[in-house]
Amino acid sequence: MTEAYDGRQVVGMGLHRRRSVLVRMTDDGRKLETVRIDNSPAALRAVLARAGKNPKVVAKATYGWYWAADTLAATGADVHLAHPLGVKAFSCRRVKNDERDCAGLAGLLRLGRLPEAWIAPPQVRELRELTRYRIKLVRLRSSAKDRVHAVLAKPGIAVPCSGLSGGFGSAWLDGLGLPQPYAGKTGSLRRLTGWLTSEITQTAPCEPCGARARHVSEALRSRSTHLLVQLAKPLASPDNAPSHFRRAQPSRSDHQPAGPRDCQMTLR
Repeated sequence: MTEAYDGRQVVGMGLHRRRSVLVRMTDDGRKLETVRIDNSPAALRAVLARAGKNPKVVAKATYGWYWAADTLAATGADVHLAHPLGVKAFSCRRVKNDERDCAGLAGLLRLGRLPEAWIAPPQVRELRELTRYRIKLVRLRSSAKDRVHAVLAKPGIAVPCSGLSGGFGSAWLDGLGLPQPYAGKTGSLRRLTGWLTSEITQTAPCEPCGARARHVSEALRSRSTHLLVQLAKPLASPDNAPSHFRRAQPSRSDHQPAGPRDCQMTLR
């Protein structure tokens, strides 16, 4: 269903690997259109062209959301990213489909109750991609090294050192004289470890990436310091502290002697 509507629209997007579903709604919750598109920036821009000026669009932070967020932002949309854990209750619905999920996301955004995730800028995404890929390669290399120890444990060979990829460990493995198939498995794992080491070296952050990483680290450190200063102010200045931080003020009887009139009232 498509209606003429001049106000600001709210769009819920169900992003999938090959196709996506978009539900356009009015600001008061009336559904305007439900459309299914093949994933491409051109198809997404065509749907957003019918959503009016500066629509509010929400998509879940799922597989491959980068291109969708960038395309939506380029069209002038107010982009929001739903946190997957915050909308996990959608899976408990009795009737669950893409249209209902998109309408639910749009409804949460419209009511101001959307659990949002941070939309990282392209510079931070680049650092994330490099860091995640490097971590994956390091884990694969560690697994290959551990497999060498596992292979040597099967014929009952005692390992003289923990690191077999160093100079002493490599020389010891070269002169070991293992039988097959242990010799073939050990050689394959050692070659795989060397190849992974060269790939890890090549994925070291370049100078611009390193500069951006230092800039982000310094910004986070500055914000943390500012927050600690703000939290320390109530402790340094009791007058400005909240009520649960203030020291109780002594009563009049604790620091002023009772006057004659107070004594007379006490005697009566």
